[in-house]
Amino acid sequence: MAQPEINQRDLRSRSKEIMDAVANGQSFTVTRDGHEIGELIPLRRRRRFVARDEFTAMSRNAASVDINAFRADQDAAADQEVIDPYEQ
Repeated sequence: MAQPEINQRDLRSRSKEIMDAVANGQSFTVTRDGHEIGELIPLRRRRRFVARDEFTAMSRNAASVDINAFRADQDAAADQEVIDPYEQ
């Protein structure tokens, strides 16, 4: 389904109505002088919570982690020496 077009004038005069529609999931193509100049699209909302069952199902196919190789990579990438800032 194609997005409805709204022109610049409609956007100015009906901004509350249009923004409410965007907040409810509607997208629009904005035009000026008959030319498409942009899109108004709703932001994708990220979930903050993943159910335990869903996480378990996603994790089944995850690659296993070799803890020794992981630690070696960390040691190689970061300076692990502890420096006391007050000794200077």
